[in-house]
Amino acid sequence: MGTSQSREDLIIDSDCEDEDDDDEDEEEAEEQYVDASGDRQNPQSSGTRKSLDEIDSKLRSLKLKYNPSQQQQKQNPNMKNPVKLYLHVGGNTPKAKWVISDKLTAYNLTKTSKIDGGGDGESCWVLEVGSRVRVRVSAEMQLKMFGDQKRVDFVDKAVWALKFLTDEEYRNFVTQFQNCLFENVYGMEASEENKVKVFGKEFIGWVKPEVADDSMWEDAKDHAPDSTPAKPNKESVKEFEEAANGGVQSLALGALDNSFLVNDVGVQVYRNCSRGIQGNGICLKYEGGSISGGNKSNSTPKKAMLMRAETNMMLMSPEKEGKPNATGLKQVDIETGKIVTEWKFEKDGTDITMRDITNDTKGSQLDPSESTFLGLDDNRLCQWDMRDRKGMVQDIAKSDSPVLHWTQGHQFSRGTNFQCFASTGDGSIVVGSRDGKIRLYSKTSMRQAKTAFPGLGSPITHVDVTYDGKWVLGTTDTYLVLICTLFTDKDGKIKTGFTGRMGNKIPAPRLLKLTPLDSHLAGNNNKFHGGHFSWVTENGKQERHLVATVGKFSVIWDFQQVKNTTHECYRNQQGLKSCYCYKIILKDEYIVESRFMHDKFAISDSPEAPLVVATPMKVSSISLSGSEL
Repeated sequence: MGTSQSREDLIIDSDCEDEDDDDEDEEEAEEQYVDASGDRQNPQSSGTRKSLDEIDSKLRSLKLKYNPSQQQQKQNPNMKNPVKLYLHVGGNTPKAKWVISDKLTAYNLTKTSKIDGGGDGESCWVLEVGSRVRVRVSAEMQLKMFGDQKRVDFVDKAVWALKFLTDEEYRNFVTQFQNCLFENVYGMEASEENKVKVFGKEFIGWVKPEVADDSMWEDAKDHAPDSTPAKPNKESVKEFEEAANGGVQSLALGALDNSFLVNDVGVQVYRNCSRGIQGNGICLKYEGGSISGGNKSNSTPKKAMLMRAETNMMLMSPEKEGKPNATGLKQVDIETGKIVTEWKFEKDGTDITMRDITNDTKGSQLDPSESTFLGLDDNRLCQWDMRDRKGMVQDIAKSDSPVLHWTQGHQFSRGTNFQCFASTGDGSIVVGSRDGKIRLYSKTSMRQAKTAFPGLGSPITHVDVTYDGKWVLGTTDTYLVLICTLFTDKDGKIKTGFTGRMGNKIPAPRLLKLTPLDSHLAGNNNKFHGGHFSWVTENGKQERHLVATVGKFSVIWDFQQVKNTTHECYRNQQGLKSCYCYKIILKDEYIVESRFMHDKFAISDSPEAPLVVATPMKVSSISLSGSEL
């Protein structure tokens, strides 16, 4: 499936007319008659008077076409903000098309405190189009620009398109919309002064991309000439699917022999191979089975992390329903299927919680001697050590849970609102926050970020980083944000934002979005989650793709294409560049997680390792040929 390249990209008026609609045919015929008769001599003066019925009949048979909006505007010369409104019908079926909702109407951007009959609240900007559309200006509208067509598409309970009569009117609308969006997000007028106040002088290119230094985006090696992706070839998709035990919560991919699915029953073991992952019938169960020992928790683990050459797994369960924070974790020996230790999170003698855990580096789960890992809470970033300082291994059946050793880290003042984090190949750390900020910490200090990228108005729910630390991918509910961390220091050396402050020539980010149609088709649960780069653990290798999940979709972008500054998607856009060229893998239920396997599992006729897609009841391995990606 690849609806990003569908017929929604072009609106041709002749395709939009519904010839089966008698009322519209009648209205169109009347307009054609007016237009045609204006070019004729007066029938009375010519002495060849014909009946109106005869003229009408002839005009219907000719099916003359012209721009009715221009004709109507001539009849309504004082109409302010005139537009033509279209509605997309038929979804992604062969019958999908644009239909004219209003041949000529007007739009207004209005500040109000009531939307959809709601009560009083904070004032905000809304877009009104005739009597059909009234929607709060927000990223959830998924506004997409088509500058060459003087058109914008957006979502409001359906998929709509506005076509403007002139290029000037189109550009005025886009500018007004972006200013209203800024004010709705930040609560202040979109003045130059306020933009500097929000983003800082160093990041002014994030709100004025035309002045940003994009030269670093050309760092992409092996850069191929831009081309529009081929439409999906279903025969090039090789997929095998297996039933899971149900209630799948997370996916832990291994780079060695096995990968794992964590579900309501236990941990299912899968064998890694060049075609993907295959079940071997082994399930480590939480109760009445293999995973036993220690105090059992009623809460299903939501996070699994492999360690010690993938012979151990850390399982973390939330303390409270609906919140990810946990007070400790279980360490499982995969070979025996037993819990060997239940660890507690503690600092200075006080129990604390962790929101997330991750490995020290991108490849440290392959290290057989690994004993440390990273932890993150709302206002904490730290490293934990499992080695007992007394040199003794405690018997968990006879004592309280042992305490992890806090080796380094920092407890920040309240307000950082950390949500997610990831590590690079050398141990640098990227952290995403609820306020949308993304912070970069060097491997030598967790106390102060070397670089802090401002938020774009949406919380960061997941973050990933390339092995070399040059690119960061942040996930929000409505888009992914791809950031280049490269900069040139005062000595002319190229560095990353993990190792130094980036100065005032910071590249503007790229946004990865769904088209309005795909966003609508994704359904009610159409929020992005879990954006990842493909997986490499070797210096000099570059990740090739990005993948994220939204509803029943796994969405895949070509990394090289996204980085290409001359890519087709970026033409005729105002503001931050947004990429809409992707491939969609559709499943029949909500997707829990989508991840590419380790690069070592890529085979010769594929540009990428298999994609593993986990839903609550099934797991699929998907190999895509070069023509597909």
